[in-house]
Amino acid sequence: MANPQQIAVVGVTGYTGFELARLLLRHPEIRNPIFYVRETNGAKCLDELFPQLRGLGDAPLRPLSIEAIQQSGAGTAFLATPHEASAEIVPALVDAGIRVVDLSGAFRFRSAETFKSWYKLPAPHANWLGQAIYGLPELYAAEIAKARLVANPGCYATSVILALRPLCEAGWIADGSGVICDCKSGASGAGKEPRRDLQFVEVDENFKAYNLFSHRHTPEILDHTGLPENRLVFSTHLLPLARGILSTIYVTLNRQQSSDAIETLFRQFYAERKMVRIWPAGKLPELQHVAHTNFCDIGFALDKSGRSLILVSCLDNLGKGAAGQAVQNFNHMLGIEEHTALQ
Repeated sequence: MANPQQIAVVGVTGYTGFELARLLLRHPEIRNPIFYVRETNGAKCLDELFPQLRGLGDAPLRPLSIEAIQQSGAGTAFLATPHEASAEIVPALVDAGIRVVDLSGAFRFRSAETFKSWYKLPAPHANWLGQAIYGLPELYAAEIAKARLVANPGCYATSVILALRPLCEAGWIADGSGVICDCKSGASGAGKEPRRDLQFVEVDENFKAYNLFSHRHTPEILDHTGLPENRLVFSTHLLPLARGILSTIYVTLNRQQSSDAIETLFRQFYAERKMVRIWPAGKLPELQHVAHTNFCDIGFALDKSGRSLILVSCLDNLGKGAAGQAVQNFNHMLGIEEHTALQ
């Protein structure tokens, strides 16, 4: 049987892939992961492409080949690849008995129609959509531990779902009221492919909204909060910085609540979940508090009526929003402490 601690990593050259490599190379339960890319450009080790990784251990670099991964003895594969690439590669790996953590959006939805509608791409193998587990450990740890395929959540979606889920499960959001999720992200969230609108002179000293009413993380938020689409306003903005997400979320409660009651609800909901930090009432997290970590920090403010609530949810889009969360999922799959290599 393949060793789940023997790791194959596909798609390491992007921002998320590099962050994933950095975490895996210092993971105490992993030995010599192999990294696969479409073009090695003559490099044999990952640190030839990324000198920052020198001294973290052996990191062999290989041309991407599904057959090579299948024959490598790997029991687990991480894919930090575009949606189309994951849709092609994942079924072959899972069919070969390799457990997969996929960081793309290809397998995040049960419905093929949802994927086609929001991603404007052909749906990946429909039979796998129903078997993939949504990789948000704070909500689905038991399912992740047994999963053959884990679909890592989107970065924005993680910040919003973690903030809203306790209120949704408690039934505290006023019936018929709208929920506004006003979110901002650093430029690394858009990926590494060269684009004019992401060049330094376009991003620096600038701030803009994008993909209003069409952002691909919207259906994840709907699926995992239970909110109907006509009650959610989800807006996204590009910050002139490298990494981080701050989501400001506006909620109307169905009855008057105290700050102590809200704080207690969140602390009880995330008790023993080390990667979510709840701030005291009236104290608000900032991006600098979560940068280069796998934490999601949640704070809130409540108005005098006790019904108008503002939540602030912060995380690192490359950490808890992507690579760190993938490693957290992997730790559950191994049955070890979920924060291993993440603190």
